[in-house]
Amino acid sequence: MDGLLLDSETLAMDALAEAGTDLGYDVPLAFCRGMIGMPADTCRQMVHDTYGTDFPLERFFALQEEHLRRYVDSDRLVLKKGVTPLLDLLDRLSLPRAIATSSSRYRTDHHLELVGLLTRFDAIVTRDDVTRGKPNPEPYLTAAEKIGIAPEACLALEDSHNGARAAHAAGIPVIVVPDLLAPTEDVRQKAMAIVDDLDHVRHWLEQAHA
Repeated sequence: MDGLLLDSETLAMDALAEAGTDLGYDVPLAFCRGMIGMPADTCRQMVHDTYGTDFPLERFFALQEEHLRRYVDSDRLVLKKGVTPLLDLLDRLSLPRAIATSSSRYRTDHHLELVGLLTRFDAIVTRDDVTRGKPNPEPYLTAAEKIGIAPEACLALEDSHNGARAAHAAGIPVIVVPDLLAPTEDVRQKAMAIVDDLDHVRHWLEQAHA
C-alpha cells in the first residue's frame, strides 16, 4: 500500500522527523527511511538501539500518528502514478487482488477510504492480521489464501526491500516499483522485473492477457 499505491512514505518520514523535533531529538530523514517496510517491533528496536532506552518511544510513535493524520486529512495524500488504470484493468480481466501491508488496520482503512480504494480489493491483510510481518512471508501467504489463489500463481507488486523479500519467501513472483529506496542487489536478483511505475505493470498485464 504505502509507497506503491499511495504516495505516503514521504509523509510518514516527515511525520517521524517532526515527532522527534517535538520531543527535542534530531531524527534525520535518512534514519527514518531505514524503517520503510519494517514491522512495528523492528522499528521500535531501531529507535531504542539508536537513541537509548530513555527515549520516549510510545510518545514518539503516537506523535507520528498525529502528524501523519494531520497531513493526510489536509489533502496531502495522493495516489501513485498508474494506480487507477491498473485497478480498472484488473476489473476488466476479473483478476482478484489483495493488499498485504505493514501498516495497521486503522491506518490502512482510513487511508484507503480517503482515496477511494477501500472497496477495490478482495482482501486486505494488515500488520494486525498476522503474527509475523515482512520480510516474513506470512502477510503474502495470508493474502493469497484469502483470495483463493496459490502463491506461485500470484504476482506481487512491491516498493520496499522487505516487501520484495517477503513475496519471494512466499514463492510469489515479484515486480519491484521503487519509491524512496533504490533496490538492493539481493532484491534485484530476486525480482522478476524492476519498473518505474504501475503503468509499466499494466502494459505488461495487457500483453500477457492479449
